[in-house]
Amino acid sequence: MNKKVVLIDGHSILNRAFYGVPVLTNSEGLHTNGIYGFLNIMFKVLDEEQAGGLMVAFDLKAPTFRHKMYEAYKGTRKPMPPELHEQVPVLKDVLQSMGIPIVTKEGYEADDILGTLSRVWEERGYDVAIISGDRDLLQLATKKVKISIPKTKAGGTQVENYYAEDVLAAYQVTPTQFIDLKALMGDTSDNIPGVPGIGEKTATKIITAYGSIESAYEHADEIKPARAANNLKEHYDMAVMSKKLATIDTHAPISIPDELAGLEHMYSEDAYQMMKRLEFKNILSRFNQEEVAVPVLSAAIEIRDENEQRRKVFEAMSRRMISLYPICQDDIYGLVLAYGEEAFWMPAESEEALKDMAGWFDGHPEMAVLGLKAGLHYFPLAESNNILDVSLMAYLLNPLKDSYDYDDIGRDYLGLTLPSRADLYGKKKLSEILSEDKKKAMTWLGYYAALPLKAADILKDELVKEGMWTLYQEVELPLSFSLYRMERKGIRVKREALKDYGEHLVGRIQELEQEIYALAGESFNILSPKQLGVILFEKLHLPYGKKTKTGYSTSAAVLEKLQDEEPIARLVLEYRQLTKLKSTYADGLANFISEDGRIHGKFHQTITATGRISSTEPNLQNIPVRVELGRRIRKVFVPREGCVFVDADYSQIELRVLAHMSGDENLIEAYKQAEDIHRMTASQVFHTPLEEVTSQQRSNAKAVNFGIIYGISSFGLSQGLSITRKEAEVYIKQYFAAYPKIKAFLDSLVAEGKEKGCVYTLFHRKRPIPELFSSNFMQRSFGERVAMNSPIQGTAADIIKIAMIRVDRRLREEGLKSRLVLQIHDELLIEAEADEAERVKQILREEMSHAAELKVPLEIDVNTGTDWYEAK
Repeated sequence: MNKKVVLIDGHSILNRAFYGVPVLTNSEGLHTNGIYGFLNIMFKVLDEEQAGGLMVAFDLKAPTFRHKMYEAYKGTRKPMPPELHEQVPVLKDVLQSMGIPIVTKEGYEADDILGTLSRVWEERGYDVAIISGDRDLLQLATKKVKISIPKTKAGGTQVENYYAEDVLAAYQVTPTQFIDLKALMGDTSDNIPGVPGIGEKTATKIITAYGSIESAYEHADEIKPARAANNLKEHYDMAVMSKKLATIDTHAPISIPDELAGLEHMYSEDAYQMMKRLEFKNILSRFNQEEVAVPVLSAAIEIRDENEQRRKVFEAMSRRMISLYPICQDDIYGLVLAYGEEAFWMPAESEEALKDMAGWFDGHPEMAVLGLKAGLHYFPLAESNNILDVSLMAYLLNPLKDSYDYDDIGRDYLGLTLPSRADLYGKKKLSEILSEDKKKAMTWLGYYAALPLKAADILKDELVKEGMWTLYQEVELPLSFSLYRMERKGIRVKREALKDYGEHLVGRIQELEQEIYALAGESFNILSPKQLGVILFEKLHLPYGKKTKTGYSTSAAVLEKLQDEEPIARLVLEYRQLTKLKSTYADGLANFISEDGRIHGKFHQTITATGRISSTEPNLQNIPVRVELGRRIRKVFVPREGCVFVDADYSQIELRVLAHMSGDENLIEAYKQAEDIHRMTASQVFHTPLEEVTSQQRSNAKAVNFGIIYGISSFGLSQGLSITRKEAEVYIKQYFAAYPKIKAFLDSLVAEGKEKGCVYTLFHRKRPIPELFSSNFMQRSFGERVAMNSPIQGTAADIIKIAMIRVDRRLREEGLKSRLVLQIHDELLIEAEADEAERVKQILREEMSHAAELKVPLEIDVNTGTDWYEAK
């Protein structure tokens, strides 16, 4: 064995990692950033040191000698944040699962344990590396004992290493004298009081001259400056106590094994399961998957003969529940089927043959699947409410996760530790996997088949218990089919119009460049925040310049403050918007146009925490609407010949939801009377007759109306309206006076969130809010805003989903050729046959206005056009 041992200061490195790694939580809600950072530091050190063994020292809760000594003088140490405190026992469990010895001793700090361990192992002929963030440990450095202090720089971990000679070079004192140095100058972070009035520079001069505190005291009359000499005389007892506090005990009565334990058990099956539970995907790559990923579900049995395949399907049709997972990738087509305790892999000759297989299962009473919508494109199951999509069900139960694959569901609902596809095969193609290791491939395919079968009933029971089974059956499941049809249909794009639009953008971008250069008096990289900051705040001396570590902030918020008074700020904002339009849409959209001249984007149900649908490849929900040139991108989207676009948009749906859910009579009555809600709010807030409300007052009231939905603060409103915080506070106070039940409703949502840990939409969609329980004020404030907004935004999302399902269903049931092609937040876009346009408009009005029965009417704006711009 390598005669080198690594000793880690457990609490010190965990603490450093906790503050150095962004907040992480796993699906159980456990904070994991400290553990993750600790393990990364540990692995980095082990990789560099190539040590033969590792031990980790921890403090115990019981007060140590040095704790008691300091408490007698001044008080107690600052308590550990709860988010860090909860990670300590879990880290210990992780280390134990890896076979790493943990050393503790009641009445002794980790420093004493590390000091004792380092002395013993050095005496036994070992090289020692001590890993800690505490510089007190520098006193332990020798020729064979190295103190390594990790530091986070530029997002990575760098390590400062100190042997005895390095301590002398860095601090001008020996490791032993470092104790006296620390005792003189003190260290508030380590509860060492030191001598008042003596800082590091003076302390260093004293110890280099006299060698120790005791010797310095004997020669106190010689010490310069006189103030330091007087302080040492007056506070000598404190200096002596500080030295005792700073001195590490290297003879603590701890049990040390005769032989150093090796690291051969670090990557055990238990450790693998811990990493899966904590969701440390990067760390899992260190494990040998074949050794630790013990199959716990049935491996698939390959069946190639079509007659035999049909026999298995016939047998499956007699079972209450079966599980299906289609494969269509890398020229490999086929179906994984599971029922009972068996799973089968049924290869297909082509994508068309795979699609034909879907028809074999028409009429089955209950099918479990994993990711229904994506599979429908090559395995078009008949629409049925008997399909149990376990990914979609898991999303409803916890919408905060970023993945709902078989291994996630196995861990969260079955207590199974399964390797993911990436764990097993990395980036290999399925064809490679099947040819290289068919047995292993069958195990992986079996996971996809058997997991949904085993998890479906459990997830269904959880949804019923949570009151979300109706939401799944009547909204999310049928929505999968509507979104699939919308993706398959796609939306037509005129290539030439897109090219012309890009050229027009280039022309305007070049004009803006010259105008900005003229105002700046020089050319520079406008998209460089650093260069722009220098121009705006150093050369032009504009206000609101706030310097950060990387330069001046030139965020949109800063530029928006300046734009009304400074032309260059307005031009830079426009320049940024147009360059983004150019790269994202004028150039980017062309890459997504298929051979049929249409874009077949993807719409996702399991991404947002509020239940909103999201869009990718490309994201058509993010097209800028504030700039006219941004809106004009819609001109390139056109219906096919003989068709028009019919666009329907909910009017102020979230405000209407707020009126309903709060029950505020004033807001409800305003909507019933079809008042201009923003003008009426302005009249109420500013105590102005309705007919005398100015456009500016209406604009301000509009900002308050929509801001209230998002839990806006007086600071946020003051920034948005360019008014003082005090004025904003008055606006908000007057708003709540005008609509008294809204304040009570929003407060009740925050209270519900704190009581239950989550809030609900009108349709009982759940939104967990762990931030409400954070010890960090900013996180808690964010959680309160989420509690206020999620039920409103989520209810609006539910309503548009219901409307979308019903519109799609009506179009098909009435035998119309018109089809839904886009959903953009509160807007639906139909490609309608010209002679069906009026019927389509009627269907949209009927279904959208009655998607939910609220205390206020749901108003719909419906327009038609020969392109999306005209229809909108």
